[in-house]
Amino acid sequence: MERSLETQVSQAVDAWLRWVPRWEPATHRGRVAPCRRCLGSPILSAAGLGSDVPHGVQHGLSTRIKTIVDHAVADYTSRNLPMLQAELDQQAARNRARGYRPAEGLAPEFEGLPLDPDPVPGQPFLFTLTGLASEEEAQVPSLPPLSEDAKIALRREVALADEYANLIGREVCGILLHHRLRIHAAIVEYVEPQVEAMLSELSQALDAPFDPRDAGDGLGI
Repeated sequence: MERSLETQVSQAVDAWLRWVPRWEPATHRGRVAPCRRCLGSPILSAAGLGSDVPHGVQHGLSTRIKTIVDHAVADYTSRNLPMLQAELDQQAARNRARGYRPAEGLAPEFEGLPLDPDPVPGQPFLFTLTGLASEEEAQVPSLPPLSEDAKIALRREVALADEYANLIGREVCGILLHHRLRIHAAIVEYVEPQVEAMLSELSQALDAPFDPRDAGDGLGI
């Protein structure tokens, strides 16, 4: 029997709650570009995860919930939108023809994130995962072109799929509201103490007393 949306959302939140105790603040340099999946996400708003919650914590939940929506839309498409389904099947077969697929099979905490770190000016990469994947994709034949009538029909089915995705998304967000207390409790217990400790450490480093003798040594006095 297919699981209800309520069950799926509850299980996704349960999985996220099991992961949260293992979260630790990132020690590397932060990214400049915002995450397109999380920025302004209604899923995070429904879950009560505001901008004061670290992105890694947000991403782990938003990805798990988005997967539920994606699966619902995929099922709707397979049953009601034959042209779009055929196009997706062709694209899936084309993707399988690529031997190197670094963005697939990732844990929810990393799914959808950039494969490579932000470039540093004057320090070019020898290679990037994205570049290697692009080279592999360029060797796979493109899909056959569609006629104008087929393009019109396909756009119509894509619009129906988007409409259904919005419908499921709103329903999922409504269900998430009932899990806010559990989510908030996990943030208070596991996330906030680590953030506060990190800020305290930073504050101590910035407020370290200034020793004039250090300055004198630096001037050769």
